[in-house]
Amino acid sequence: MSVGVASVPTVTINENLSTFAGLPVRAWPLDGEPVEGPAAWRISPGLEAARGEFALRLEELADYTTVEALVVGDWGDCYENPAPIGELVAAAPRMPGLRALFLAEMTFEECEISWIRLGDVAPLFEVFGALEVLRIRGSEALRLGPVRHETLRELTFESGGLPREVVRDVGASDFPALRHLELWLGTPDYGGDATAEDLAGILSGERLPALRHLGLRNAEIADEVAAALAHAPVVPRLATLDLSLGLLGDAGVRALLAGQDLSGLERLDLHHHVVSEEALGALAAALPGVVLDTGDSQLGERYRYVAVGE
Repeated sequence: MSVGVASVPTVTINENLSTFAGLPVRAWPLDGEPVEGPAAWRISPGLEAARGEFALRLEELADYTTVEALVVGDWGDCYENPAPIGELVAAAPRMPGLRALFLAEMTFEECEISWIRLGDVAPLFEVFGALEVLRIRGSEALRLGPVRHETLRELTFESGGLPREVVRDVGASDFPALRHLELWLGTPDYGGDATAEDLAGILSGERLPALRHLGLRNAEIADEVAAALAHAPVVPRLATLDLSLGLLGDAGVRALLAGQDLSGLERLDLHHHVVSEEALGALAAALPGVVLDTGDSQLGERYRYVAVGE
């Protein structure tokens, strides 16, 4: 199976996915008829589940079918217990064909994004050598460290605040096949303490030779990020650049306009912003061949927030 770039709801995380990595999501254990054809299997024992239940369900699933895509929901007290990384690592030899993994796919009613406790996710890169898509939601106690993965094509960290150490570790990691990288930087109110300087490893593009889509989203520091992108070596190779969900303003747009030529982009996504109509007009005039998403202006709002926080 070749896994395509997943399309995931981005702001109001109020329902679980119905598809992931191009496959229908089915809950395990099954409630109803057997599944015909490949599926993305969702295991979510729930808030009050005993710690061992996730491992049991994962073992049952591996006995039942070949697992190509896995969606991990609430493993039990997810705001106190770290993600079941050890259980996933232990099961890895029984899932050699795993191509797509979504860790902590929960709605805000199941657990607020800033409450999801994760832990060290580096072992996932080590044991799932065939992974093409990895999405991780949450950032509490999140750790990564520099890693290398040969086949990963899409990597996303969704958070209300991404720690600077994780941002730096992504930039120090080697992903020769990665085409889609998405970081929700968030706000310091929820642990998002990264600065534009912490993006240096990513913006150099040295370890991301195949990158075509870069999303630096949900950023309170969107203007500073835009200024760093204005002269970043990675930008000319991109097809799409996504600065949406944050607090991008006129200063950020002016920095983009004063920087390198962006006309090679296919799409520039700025939706959920605080940019003036005048600055948006200047941007549109400068990039007539680029699809711009400038919807969801927050300019008239009394209080301005990144789209995803708590």
